[in-house]
Amino acid sequence: MNPKLSLFIASAALAALAPAREFHVALSGDDANPGSKVRPVRTIRVATILAQPGDVITVHEGVYRERVDPPRGGSSERRRITYQAAPGEKVVITGSEPARGWERVTNDTWRTVIPNQAFGSFNPYCDLIRGDWFSDRGRPHHTGAVYLNDEWLTEARDLTEVTAPAGKAPLWFAAVDGDPGRYLANLAWFQTSTGQRVPAAAPDRRYGGKPAPCSEGGDCAGYHRLGDWLLFERVDFGERTVRLELRAAAVENHTLLEFRLHGPDGPLLGTQAIPSTGDWQAWRFLILPIQPVQGKQTVCVRFKTRDYDSGSTRIYAQFPGVDPNAAKVEINHRQTVFYPSRNFINHLTVRGFILKNAASNWAPPSAEQTAILGSNWSRDWIIEHNTICYSTCSGLSLGKYGDGTDNTNDAGAADPYTACVRRALTNGWNRASVGGHRVRGNHIHHCEQTGIVGSLGCAFSRVEENVIYDIHLRNRFGGAEMAGIKFHGAIDVIIRDNHLFRCGGVSGIWLDWMAQGAQVVGNLMHDNPGGYGDIFLEMQHGPLLLANNLLLSERRSIALNAQSIALAHNLLRGPIANTEYDARQTPYHPPHATAIAGLRDAPSGGHRVYNNLFLAPCQLSALDNSRQPCAVAGNVYTKGSEPSRFDVDALVRPDFDPSWKLEPEPDGWFLTLSADLCWKTGVERKLVDAGLLGRAEVPNASYENPDGSRVQIATDYFGQKRNKQNPFPGPFELSGAARQRLKVWPKK
Repeated sequence: MNPKLSLFIASAALAALAPAREFHVALSGDDANPGSKVRPVRTIRVATILAQPGDVITVHEGVYRERVDPPRGGSSERRRITYQAAPGEKVVITGSEPARGWERVTNDTWRTVIPNQAFGSFNPYCDLIRGDWFSDRGRPHHTGAVYLNDEWLTEARDLTEVTAPAGKAPLWFAAVDGDPGRYLANLAWFQTSTGQRVPAAAPDRRYGGKPAPCSEGGDCAGYHRLGDWLLFERVDFGERTVRLELRAAAVENHTLLEFRLHGPDGPLLGTQAIPSTGDWQAWRFLILPIQPVQGKQTVCVRFKTRDYDSGSTRIYAQFPGVDPNAAKVEINHRQTVFYPSRNFINHLTVRGFILKNAASNWAPPSAEQTAILGSNWSRDWIIEHNTICYSTCSGLSLGKYGDGTDNTNDAGAADPYTACVRRALTNGWNRASVGGHRVRGNHIHHCEQTGIVGSLGCAFSRVEENVIYDIHLRNRFGGAEMAGIKFHGAIDVIIRDNHLFRCGGVSGIWLDWMAQGAQVVGNLMHDNPGGYGDIFLEMQHGPLLLANNLLLSERRSIALNAQSIALAHNLLRGPIANTEYDARQTPYHPPHATAIAGLRDAPSGGHRVYNNLFLAPCQLSALDNSRQPCAVAGNVYTKGSEPSRFDVDALVRPDFDPSWKLEPEPDGWFLTLSADLCWKTGVERKLVDAGLLGRAEVPNASYENPDGSRVQIATDYFGQKRNKQNPFPGPFELSGAARQRLKVWPKK
């Protein structure tokens, strides 16, 4: 071998094995410091700039009021960048700021006034929750929030509600100067001195609004509110541009368009007032002088009003029996807490933090999905042992990138989302580029849309040992995306050993479209009041496995709008719903891949249901309306439950009451139930494995693990080995005493 080449390879190997540096962050530090343990930096932001692949950022005790926006990730799984709370120290990163200067208005209602400019480019008190598949139920909802002693108040419908005497749930309301609560302006195009005309209806990214037909042909930007923006990449300014030509329209005189470089917070190029043209489609030609700029640049157009910058945000809140100036009161300022602004920030670990209080917006599958903590279309994040709480919408996102089509599919039709999937395939949706995250041991609570959300970017991930609760319990707004865990495109996702309860909206776990190869195994679910209870599987073509779960919600255990679902060794309490037929055409894939192999509708059936234990009022007879035959065997039906017409070798005990109960105690959750020992001897059962389950018909795929090995339910809920000759029904491999008391959470 060439000696120089040998030296190069050796140097590269040594660089790859170079010891990680550790940067320390402390509230006592200084951002001019090098970040050593004795000379820490003050902000996490500065540490993100210093850290390179392989490095560790250790944050010490305290409350950090900033958004963490990692500028880079690791270079590989072994050379990742780790963000961690110092062991044994309480580290809070929050999207809120203290609110002071409260003055009593009347009764228990107080008011504080904050200059609009204090919020920068994002004011959550004029930022409406909106987007695809969202329902406001006839009233506005904002991403802002008010917190008293770390618990949030509820937004009032109007000022009269918040000035009335306080009820059981204290309220808040905000009024923002310069926010007319109406649409502001319309933009058809802008043009640089090179003659490049940039159509406003086709941005590369957007926040708010959607295109509309233009009276002069084509489409225009459509209707936009205060705070909306459109971002255009690769705008050619040539050798020098000092003015822009615009084609705009507005009904009123108060609208401004800001043109900025790079993004909504970037350097200001110029501001154009839009005079009233009398109608949204009454266009006017305008000339905007700008700062000199050259070359190809990213330009952001922000929609504002004349009065906003000089105005204030007035927040009214009820504090029954409390002086807010002597209490801990905070308000939302930031949309996210730990979230990269760029895609493909790969190989990160986020460990041990309390992440809270974000003004995140609605996160549908067809748009960028912001949250308190999110990976933003990246690969291989480890998110472990954090507390994630108080998001106006979602807590944790493994979600989709943003583009110019965000939230332009208000009708919620299937075809535009299939187009979204096709675009994602050209933007890196594959195993090597996106997904593969590990989310484990987190506590996620008090989020009003989802605990964990993910569209496509969740594929190939593992979600394990998390506790998710108190999701969408206020029920103030609606839509089609509320659940403890809501995934689209959950290919080969493992959801294992989690505890989900008090998850409202739709269900505890909702797998919607393309969860091919997914497994939901060993989860404890109860008291989920959503319309579909514990688990909802929508438009799935299989193979998909549910095994060893405790599904104990009274409302519903499983809702099926799917084909080829395998249910093995579950304990089911709530009723089952089975949609007979769904005509939507949705994708299926080659095994363990994201490519679209074809589109199919969803006639019900083809399910495999083996060795489950049914409690009242769960009725497997819900499967009787299936259009395709189901394979059902080895199940046990106790008093008040009922078998399916497809059942073979069912053990039906209509007089046996297992007298079960699930109870919380100081050291965990305990399940008590009576087991009939004839359950083991009355029917000879088979071990559930890939051979018994066969192949899912539509994708012609067998039931496999993500690594391609064959599925086998060889252990129970606790990881104990099953009797391979005749396994016990339900999630536990029981023997001995008929009355059982089992600690079901935590498992370890």
